[in-house]
Amino acid sequence: MGLRGELFSTRVLLPNRTYFFNVKENRMGDLYLNIVESKNRDDGGFDRQSVILFADDLQEFLKGFDESLRIMEKEVRERKKQGRAAARDNAPREKPDNKDKPDGKTERPHKPRGRPPREGGGREGGGRKSGRVVAKKKV
Repeated sequence: MGLRGELFSTRVLLPNRTYFFNVKENRMGDLYLNIVESKNRDDGGFDRQSVILFADDLQEFLKGFDESLRIMEKEVRERKKQGRAAARDNAPREKPDNKDKPDGKTERPHKPRGRPPREGGGREGGGRKSGRVVAKKKV
């Protein structure tokens, strides 16, 4: 656009809302960023919220924004860590019965590694069975 209008605009589409980032210029020639959040309402309309940041204020705004992001990221990491610890603490634990073993050593359950075997013996139309290649006969 140019003077006294929109210089740049972009949007971020999310499943339940859309954000618009618009760089504009006012009548006095001051640049500002207009951030708009738009959410769908149940009646078919939209709820819109807007924040305006002038270019002169952006550095201070970004300091507060960065600090807030650091706190949020730290909190997310702590919650994930607590969630893993809680899942570990709440997991049912079975103690092996050592009475049957004469030496009293703990027996560990076998944990298979890798991918589980495919049902049906693998590829259709032949493949390997019990270590040897099976060829199909032409009819």
